[in-house]
Amino acid sequence: MENKRPTPLSELGEFALIDTLTQSVKLKQATSLKGVGDDCAVIDTGEDCLVMTTDMLAEGIHFDLIYTPLKHLGYKAVVVNLSDVYAMNASPTQITVSIAVSSKFSVEALEELYSGIYLACEKYGVDLVGGDTVSSLTGLVISITAIGRAKKEDIRYRNAAKENDLICVSGDLGAAYLGLQLLEREKALYEENKEIQPDLASYDYVLGRQLKPEARNEIIRLLKEKDIKINAMIDISDGLSSEILHICKQSEVGCKIYLEKIPIDTTTIMISEEFKLEPTIAALHGGEDYELLFTVPLSEYDKVKDLREISIIGNITSKDEKTFMINQTGQLIPLAAQGWDGVKND
Repeated sequence: MENKRPTPLSELGEFALIDTLTQSVKLKQATSLKGVGDDCAVIDTGEDCLVMTTDMLAEGIHFDLIYTPLKHLGYKAVVVNLSDVYAMNASPTQITVSIAVSSKFSVEALEELYSGIYLACEKYGVDLVGGDTVSSLTGLVISITAIGRAKKEDIRYRNAAKENDLICVSGDLGAAYLGLQLLEREKALYEENKEIQPDLASYDYVLGRQLKPEARNEIIRLLKEKDIKINAMIDISDGLSSEILHICKQSEVGCKIYLEKIPIDTTTIMISEEFKLEPTIAALHGGEDYELLFTVPLSEYDKVKDLREISIIGNITSKDEKTFMINQTGQLIPLAAQGWDGVKND
């Protein structure tokens, strides 16, 4: 070690770092069905399975309190974890909440934070069953663990995509990223002139997608009601490009994504033009949409094609065909992950 150059964390990035730190992990318990590498860990209880996930939000990295209301932050901190549970085709049941908090926060401020946490628990029917509170020298860190349940045969993983599967996505993409760009712009204007009051009246949709996202439990219900078979599934937290590459890597397949098929709201397109940003860039790489990305067998096409909340954006190919995007002229463009990276973006 004395003669070896230390490797900066940013040189690896979040996902390569996780691979490096967990490459020696070996599951010893027969009940541990899935460990690192999916939206949730999976534990066999005999009658069904527990799924568990943990997500941490750090002030200055994942949120800025200059423009993030504490109530919204508490709500969002819960939702981002529940989204992982739904991505396993499971139902969330409990959460624990741990915070590290500095002396700059008052009791009333933390009560506001927890009011958002309680609101999310109420909406999604989960219980807050524990956690921890410690001091921090600077800022606020929130760590939430979510627990859910599902029958073993109902759980869906990232590694089960099959060649010729249709690639589907719920809702629309890119709005949360545009909401963040808008908030950062208004913050910069405010810091230049604190007399300026932001006018955000016409930006409700993208701001809501950034500050108060929702987990797509209704999509899970819809898929069950329509008896649609899902092979692989993941939620879109780090950007569509990153998430589809996770599925392809773990399933050992390739893909073709048609750019014109990616669902983008008209408000997102309008604000993209305002920022002189290509809307598909926001949709591919922006992240924080918390929509569901999943693959279904080609035989499910007739069940999926007319569902308003679901878009078919491509298909799974063989591993040898690699991962590509296809533009409006039919040109094949290599698909690269440029979404949020929790280490490189620090």
